[in-house]
Amino acid sequence: MISLTLVAPLSGRLIPLEQMTDAAFSQKMAGDGIAIDPIDNVLVAPTDGEIIDVAETGHNITLRTDDGIELMLHIGQDTVMLRGKGFTPKVQQGDWVQQGDPLIAFDVDVIKPFAASLVTTLIIINSQLVANFDFGEGDVVAGRDPVMTLTLDEVLISAATLTVSSETLTVPNLLGLHARPASVLVYLARKFEADIRLEHKSRQANAKSVFGIMNLCIMHNDSIRFIARGPDAEEAIQKIVPRVLQGLGEDIGMPAFISRAKPVVIHQKQPTDPNLIAGIPASPGIVVGEIFQMRQRPIEVRTKAKKRKKELRLLDEAIEKAKVQLEALQARLHHGDDADKAAIFAAHEALLEDPELLDLTVRAVNHGDSAAVAWQAAYTKQANRLARLENDLFASRADDLRDVGLRVLRNLAGVEPEPLNLSTQTILVAEDLSLSEVADLDPTYVIGFCTTQGGASSHLTIMAHSLDIPAVTGIDPKALDVSNGTMAILDGIKGTLRLNPVETRIAQVKRLQEQAITIQETNLQHAAEPAVTIDGHRLLIGANIGSLAEVDQAVHMGCEGIGLLRSEFLFSEYKTMPGEDEQEQIYCEMAQRLGTDRPLIIRTLDIGADKPSPYLPIPAETNPFLGERGIRVSLSRPGILRKQLRAILRASTVGKVRVMFPMIATLTEWRAAKAMLDQERRKLGVDPIPAGIMVEVPAAAITAAKFAAEVDFFSIGTNDLTQYTLAMDRGHPKLASHVDSLSPGVLMLIKTVVDAAHERGKWVGVCGAVAGDPQAVPLLVGMGIDELSMSVPAIPRIKAQIRLLRLGKCRTQAEKALSLDTAAEVRAMSS
Repeated sequence: MISLTLVAPLSGRLIPLEQMTDAAFSQKMAGDGIAIDPIDNVLVAPTDGEIIDVAETGHNITLRTDDGIELMLHIGQDTVMLRGKGFTPKVQQGDWVQQGDPLIAFDVDVIKPFAASLVTTLIIINSQLVANFDFGEGDVVAGRDPVMTLTLDEVLISAATLTVSSETLTVPNLLGLHARPASVLVYLARKFEADIRLEHKSRQANAKSVFGIMNLCIMHNDSIRFIARGPDAEEAIQKIVPRVLQGLGEDIGMPAFISRAKPVVIHQKQPTDPNLIAGIPASPGIVVGEIFQMRQRPIEVRTKAKKRKKELRLLDEAIEKAKVQLEALQARLHHGDDADKAAIFAAHEALLEDPELLDLTVRAVNHGDSAAVAWQAAYTKQANRLARLENDLFASRADDLRDVGLRVLRNLAGVEPEPLNLSTQTILVAEDLSLSEVADLDPTYVIGFCTTQGGASSHLTIMAHSLDIPAVTGIDPKALDVSNGTMAILDGIKGTLRLNPVETRIAQVKRLQEQAITIQETNLQHAAEPAVTIDGHRLLIGANIGSLAEVDQAVHMGCEGIGLLRSEFLFSEYKTMPGEDEQEQIYCEMAQRLGTDRPLIIRTLDIGADKPSPYLPIPAETNPFLGERGIRVSLSRPGILRKQLRAILRASTVGKVRVMFPMIATLTEWRAAKAMLDQERRKLGVDPIPAGIMVEVPAAAITAAKFAAEVDFFSIGTNDLTQYTLAMDRGHPKLASHVDSLSPGVLMLIKTVVDAAHERGKWVGVCGAVAGDPQAVPLLVGMGIDELSMSVPAIPRIKAQIRLLRLGKCRTQAEKALSLDTAAEVRAMSS
């Protein structure tokens, strides 16, 4: 056994912790230790060690010994409220001190009138490393008399003090450790108990903090080193180092999309033409539309604090709500094949757990600030630190922090974002747009945007690219003075905003726009007509939706039913599982809006892997895509599945409702789910409803003939079927471009399902993204698909395309496609 003797940090009388009036100390919530009623005013080190924390208010200090024992010395009770007044720290974080060295001087005359007591505590934070405490008694002299002798557990001490360093690594990421790879690194580091430090040019940062990492400004080919201390330090280094060398999820072999160069501030040299305003090109394209000034409404926050525990609870609730919102947003973007945008918001979610940000906030709350004031000050301070970094890529990540900070602040203030009510093609002008605001833009009306803030490396550029609309950032602030309704041309290639353009130029730009609009309008005019080929073959066209609001839009766009209702989306922001009545109500409303002729196919909850749910948390898995997801989640929680099935069955009395089970891989899974459906139907006394499966797993496609004997219909989810067939994650930075549903292997599986289904007289639909792919449609028609279900905006266009096809030619194309070797060859043939 190892023993450690601690001497008195102050002269005075020793008091057992149990006699303290503050429950936090008397109940030893922070750890075991002893207290001193002091008679002097200079706190000294009770042993040798490293200063690991000095409170901003100067009233408390923490040091760590060579054996890994962490000691917290806290002067007085309620002294935090003095905000540093009367305290003079003599050391700073990182200093090494010896026993008896002065740590903090304090002015008794200043402190005593405001403090509940001057009794000072010496707490062992990691008391679990101590096998036995032997406390002193009576009066003691600072720096001389023992107050505590600790008998340490050698095994635990050895583990706790284990320090492992990596070799020097070269950063392979072309843009360095910016927000996304930093977030991945933080995610990895937080899996370990060890304290993990990232070292770069003699500076260190907490590897569990995105801000800490980014403030090091680590660039491509820079040298770094990891230092881990703790029981799992060795494992941490072994797991983290390979991931860093592989690029932390980024493609390290391709040229960088975003320039590392600091963008020129264009609006310092404006054109002489008063109607031409210049900025930085952010997303290509040219459009003409009316200006709309998007103003941010100030958020009024409560400055008066309630009790500290109440404020911290409010903060926790606001952060948890933000996580739910971000997870719902990520899920929606993933289902829209927007993996890049989803990754941005995954990085936002990591910021919510950043220890530096949370520490700043909690300290301010402890000092008496309200949660809203503390949070706003903390994220603003960190954002300003990032903005001052010399590298523009890292500095631009301040926008990410302001965005996520604003999201939490809104939650604290109980304020919802104001919706945009637009009716014409509009060019938005704003000082700045948050990524969340851009993600919610409706490209039907918002045809482009420009902001006075931001640069070429802003995440706004990625968002604008994904929306396929032109954008200009860093535009001259005089753009903010342009009146709403002013006609303008936004050129995302040149980075300009042309006000009051001449008619000939407007006509030229509009001509291009109108050609596209005319085609869209013509398609919409005929949207209600069936999708029938020239030679008389009809396909049913359905819509993929995730909300009640989309039902009316889908009907307007010509859908002949809902081919896929993603039921998990309906309640994506719920913290608790919705009740049976609540589910039934929304299903009934949907069925009634569709009418008696249009079917409503409700997919039961599809949760897990890339689809998290706040009310149904799934434990972290090594490979979530091959773990508990889809029907497996529901079968392992039969109460939840039965509740949903009852709601669906009750809704079937008012409409043409069908049920579909996701991620079915085996007949055993199907039969278990179908048995529950039949049991609940008999209990309710309602008529049977059609029940089918989503074919997303190759095993289900290969054994489709067996399923066809039992199911009522099939719907092929090509998104998952493709990635499982090709063993490629469609969100993978290197492989995503190769994940193509027109790969011959995937097409063969689709044909297998169609043939098996038709042999038994069952119909087959496709509800993956390929259903709305113009190059895929002729092939799907030719293979015998009965129904195509797609995103709502694509319906009129795909219907119009089918009316120009001939079934015979489609069959010939499909046969040829199945004989080709690659997806590229299939697409070339289908062009």
